[in-house]
Amino acid sequence: MTPRRPLVMGIVNVTPDSFADGGRYLDPAAAIAHARRLIAEGADILDIGGESTRPGAEPVSEADEIARVAPVIAAIRADSAVPISVDTTKPGAALAAAALGAGMWNDVSALTASPDSLAVAAELGCDVVLMHMQGGGPRTMQADPRYDDVVTEVCAFLAARADAAMAAGIARGKIWLDPGIGFGKTAAHSLALLRKLDQIVALGFPVLLGASRKSSIRAIAGDRSEPDRRLGGSIAAALAGARAGVAGLRVHDVAETIQALAVAQAISRPP
Repeated sequence: MTPRRPLVMGIVNVTPDSFADGGRYLDPAAAIAHARRLIAEGADILDIGGESTRPGAEPVSEADEIARVAPVIAAIRADSAVPISVDTTKPGAALAAAALGAGMWNDVSALTASPDSLAVAAELGCDVVLMHMQGGGPRTMQADPRYDDVVTEVCAFLAARADAAMAAGIARGKIWLDPGIGFGKTAAHSLALLRKLDQIVALGFPVLLGASRKSSIRAIAGDRSEPDRRLGGSIAAALAGARAGVAGLRVHDVAETIQALAVAQAISRPP
């Protein structure tokens, strides 16, 4: 039997300063239109966020974050059954999003940003994405990332956070892991993780890979491409993730990613 392709998670940044599309979808109407376009392109999940996590990003208040994402989640849930993830580190924002119909909490801090995060996630009973990030948060994560062995250290962190989540009452089947490409990592660190994604998959949890349009693509390719000119590298990373067995791909370019996965899968299928 041919394995199912990874789920494709479409990114909706309701922010003024995200690295790839900052400001383009800050207006709720623009964000809703973009979300509907991603659904039409075949997105399996939408990831809606109201606070940028790009390197150097300034934090926003919980109230502002909720004000940005709430109308978008409400509008999409009103006319679509597509699963919705909220990209936040704040328990209050996760609670507000869940009340409007979000069923996944994607947390770049792996539920460490607040002492209430684990308990709130357990209370919600939603899926959670636990991501690895070195460096204390988006503002400082790229200051001087260092590892003795990035793959071993990321695997150990994610396994420990999964254990903490289960100890807090989060069901094992609700836990996803994300290696955090570009979060407190040099391009060399990110490349090492992309080469050995199978070791993260081997931890036994579904893995979400988010490499779309990141600066590591430019560094690996040795060019000066801006984020919206990194589709080729994004597709290459997505296909590497699919070969390694990741369960989900968080991407800006939904239609193109689905097309690439379909062709790759057809090529690998026995005649």
